Amino acid sequence: MDSQTTEKKQPEIARRPLYLYDLPNEILSSLALKADAGNSLPSQQLEVEEVEDSKTRANTTDPDDSVIGAQSCSLCSLTFATLQEQRDHLKTDLHHYNLKQKLHGLRPVSETEFEKLVDDLDESISGSDSEDTEDEDDEQQTSRQKDTTLTALLRKQATLADKGNPKDEDGEQKEGRRKQVGAGNAPMLWFNSPKLPDKTYFGIYKALFTPAELEKEDDIINAIRQRQLAPISMPKISKETQMAPAPYSGRHIFMCMIGGGHFAAMVVSLAPKKSKHAPSGPLNREAIVLAHKTFHRYTTRRKQGGSQSANDNAKGNAHSAGASIRRYNEQALVEEVRELLSDWKALIDTSDLLFIRATGTTNRRTLFGPYDGQVLRANDPRVRSIPFATRRATQNELMRCFVELTRLKVKEINEVPVEESKPAESTTTTVSTAPKPPKQTEEELTAQLHTTQLQALIRRSKLPALLSYLKTNNIDPGAFHFYPPDSQQNHHAPTALHLAAAQNSPALVTGLLTRSTADPTVVNAEGKTPFELAGDRATRDAFRVARAELGEERWDWGESGARVPAPLKREEAEQRTERERKEKEAKEAERRRAEEERLKREGPQVPSGGGSSKSKTAGSRLLSGGVALTPQQRREEEARGMTPEMRMRLERERRARAAEERFRRMQAGQSP
Repeated sequence: MDSQTTEKKQPEIARRPLYLYDLPNEILSSLALKADAGNSLPSQQLEVEEVEDSKTRANTTDPDDSVIGAQSCSLCSLTFATLQEQRDHLKTDLHHYNLKQKLHGLRPVSETEFEKLVDDLDESISGSDSEDTEDEDDEQQTSRQKDTTLTALLRKQATLADKGNPKDEDGEQKEGRRKQVGAGNAPMLWFNSPKLPDKTYFGIYKALFTPAELEKEDDIINAIRQRQLAPISMPKISKETQMAPAPYSGRHIFMCMIGGGHFAAMVVSLAPKKSKHAPSGPLNREAIVLAHKTFHRYTTRRKQGGSQSANDNAKGNAHSAGASIRRYNEQALVEEVRELLSDWKALIDTSDLLFIRATGTTNRRTLFGPYDGQVLRANDPRVRSIPFATRRATQNELMRCFVELTRLKVKEINEVPVEESKPAESTTTTVSTAPKPPKQTEEELTAQLHTTQLQALIRRSKLPALLSYLKTNNIDPGAFHFYPPDSQQNHHAPTALHLAAAQNSPALVTGLLTRSTADPTVVNAEGKTPFELAGDRATRDAFRVARAELGEERWDWGESGARVPAPLKREEAEQRTERERKEKEAKEAERRRAEEERLKREGPQVPSGGGSSKSKTAGSRLLSGGVALTPQQRREEEARGMTPEMRMRLERERRARAAEERFRRMQAGQSP
């Protein structure tokens, strides 16, 4: 549906942050609840366009935004630092689950949503519990896990779907039990004010009100007026406990998040901070935090998703070192969180509201128990869920949520009639406030596809595949520019030759110039030719060799064109490269001889003949002059001469041994 809003200049009072608990009198006295605010309408649909400042939009992310790139997964909206991480992701339960979702025409889920689904899975999954399974690490158990947790999750969802959608004898869904499509319980209330332009409204989250206050319009307005608080000075915070003293009697709320081994909690005063100047910056600079604390424990199975306890419930206890550490950390996190809640009991008991985000049964059990000395209770009328999407549990994220909850939203709402022929779709919906990008044409989609494929081949230095792709798709590398042109990467390297030069790939540069039709005179948005992006001499020599082989008539190689220096014959370039290689090898050989002579002259005396292996090992771990090697130097000595793959394998083994040793010490410390 096309937006039917027009851009209007907002009054000054609507452009600055408006804090619910400290509203100006001119706003407070003019608020009136909008008719059908947040409720379903039978014959109208609401289309909303946010007119808040751009900073608010910049802090929100759209989970449906597609991720496109060589090292990314557009299905799961994830990006990866290396190609190996991308390949590992394709084997995970999250990716396979989203493939199933796509096949059924459903929306893919994020990592957090999938973790919650796995945590809520109470079904016991039968699987191999042999000794070799127990000894496998997480990466080796990927294929077997795919056939257990994922299968059980899909089976459980299918069972729930069958129960919720009974069919008659003909296989058709019963009309009497068909779900009605509706907007549900909208999270916000909308208010009119003569201080705002036409069709523009203030929005406040319902979670800040009690059920009794939401029953009548007058009660809601009165509740807003009763919530106005005078500014206060910053209370003294204890340096030891990082919290306000227990007798603190001001109005405040408690907020906490827990999930994925991360926990963050905060108690924040509702009264604004007393200041000599009017607030001109973001609200979070004026908030008074009475107490805050964050914890993090390694509890989630990396690259697999889900907690260790969820995996244990599904397949039985694993006996690897990593599983034991994660199992120990889960229990430690539970104890730390409950101890913190006990220390904050005085502030929590006097809080106006308790905003809690806890994903999964395990995390909710950590907070709500039951257990001895329980502080939070699920049936507490003050408990609220955070009514919008959140990120990882951190102090900054809690403050962002507090700002989002207590700041009045300013939005423009247009009521658009819905066609009478579609009564099932005539509901009240809130369209995403961010402006939707224009629909791409077929040419733009094709250009974006070619851009993705070409950039991936160039980054991986696949010259034969690159030339074949250009020929198969009839792409002229001299005329084709990467799409979209306004992205940061395409702004710097708009053509294949620019990107190859920036990647310092002389082979690609030579192939594009001599075996294709790449144009070296094209400049980027900064006015630089491909040659000027080359970062090493080998790449620059490739341009000079191409100039010598293609001739001066092919391109304008001078200062007014490609800006490539004088031509260089291939034989001369190869001879210079070979000469420099030999000089480098000679210098390295000379350095090694000098080092060997120095070690013979100054090194420790190692007994010859029947010396013990222990003495030889000790001697090999000494520097010149008999000084012992540091642990870092020993590791470097062990890795000398190894390939990168061998070094990675050695590092993994070293870390595994260290983890097992830490776990052994922890167990020894717990024993009586």
